[in-house]
Amino acid sequence: MRHNPGVATDDVDVIVEQWRRERAGMRPEPMAVFGRIYRLARLVGDSQETVYADWGISRGDFDVLAALRRSGEPYTLAPKALAAGLMLTSGGMTGRLDRLERAGLVRRTPDPADRRGLRVSLTDDGRRVVEESVEAGLAVQRRILDALPPEDQERLADLLRTLLAAAESRA
Repeated sequence: MRHNPGVATDDVDVIVEQWRRERAGMRPEPMAVFGRIYRLARLVGDSQETVYADWGISRGDFDVLAALRRSGEPYTLAPKALAAGLMLTSGGMTGRLDRLERAGLVRRTPDPADRRGLRVSLTDDGRRVVEESVEAGLAVQRRILDALPPEDQERLADLLRTLLAAAESRA
């Protein structure tokens, strides 16, 4: 995978070329893909973090609120289901829920089907915050994706889906 001459270079190209120069025979091409995925995710994530701060939430808080909102009415899930869906430990989830509950964005109640369990629900304020902030977060993503024509955006989504499926099947 060599650099395309008609395309601008970036820091990842420099890193790949340095490895090629320093380690003849090494194949650093995966760095060209995953280095960019990592950098892009970090840059977009940082931008979204800044946007979500306008609502007094972090990106992690947004993820919890969004998972509850996407679950459909009554916007309620068990903490274990939330943690599993967000790939968090129970301790990490507890910290987020404590913060969101103090902010009045979620409510924890006993699970009527399990005396030992809890349910987490969006409050009206939590629903308002997630519905407003999701649009702002999507606007950040759209500004980046607008660098590609729609058909390339679809192709990129398909390629990344294939890579993610391959990585998940090996995990």
